[in-house]
Amino acid sequence: MPYQNISAQVTAADVAAIKAAVATIQQKLPFLISLTPAERKGHPKAGPNSLSFVENALTASQNNPAILPGSFDAAGFASAVALFAVLTDLNTGVAQLASELDDTRLDVGSQAMDQARQVYDYVKAAVKKTPGLKPVADQLAARFQHATAVKAAPAAAK
Repeated sequence: MPYQNISAQVTAADVAAIKAAVATIQQKLPFLISLTPAERKGHPKAGPNSLSFVENALTASQNNPAILPGSFDAAGFASAVALFAVLTDLNTGVAQLASELDDTRLDVGSQAMDQARQVYDYVKAAVKKTPGLKPVADQLAARFQHATAVKAAPAAAK
């Protein structure tokens, strides 16, 4: 469902504050990593639904330490579970924010593109009668030239 006429402004000061907040988050989580697609495939899936399993396993290990081999790092496991829980909670909030940012950007961008196409149509219509508009029309047309070239390439291959 389109949300017509989202009309808002974000001041330069607000943008700076938001970027500073993101930088603060990154500073508070200096251990964050980026995995390659191959590395991601090699890891067991451990999403939010896995948290209760991991926490139950921690409880089992703490209640029954005698069943664990001496080489098992119980303290490291407890630390990993605690961090997994915190990161899962943080990720949920950040994912919601990212989804809302993306949805709003998509909707506003769509509105802007619709209006930009109208301007382009007006420019194309006026280029014949208004001196100096040809470079503007050519600049605006560049947005659509790649799509036209891609459509023409398969037809030329036949």
